[in-house]
Amino acid sequence: MVEVRRRTRATVGAVWAVLADGWSYPLWVVGAARMRAVSTDWPAPGARLLHSLGLWPALIDDTTHVLDSRPGSELRLRGRGWPTGEVQVHLLLEQAPDGGCEITMREEITAGPGRLLIRPVRYALMAPRNVESLRRLAYLAERRSP
Repeated sequence: MVEVRRRTRATVGAVWAVLADGWSYPLWVVGAARMRAVSTDWPAPGARLLHSLGLWPALIDDTTHVLDSRPGSELRLRGRGWPTGEVQVHLLLEQAPDGGCEITMREEITAGPGRLLIRPVRYALMAPRNVESLRRLAYLAERRSP
């Protein structure tokens, strides 16, 4: 499992607001290129995002669905992007002592060819992408914070 963290001056509520806006997904998730549809009940358990990964014209249609959701604190997702595989993502939000938010992102490849990569290679590929995703998430949330 790859784990990265980022502290932001944005409030937990502002970070959650970005996560709860399914249409903003490609704005903060590195590799997500466009949204095709968002369940009206996003981010409730079972809700889905239909999006595409990659660069045009080589796009892969992907589906991400919510495994678990605790508004304002936790979101667990399962993303599919065959033929590359499937991942499980766990996002945790905790209030920082300064009133900001500590964001933790854990990601694990759960199916597909990516599971064949040895751990150090997986980490080298996934960690920088996730660091940038959290940077983007924090920037978006900071725009929503007072």
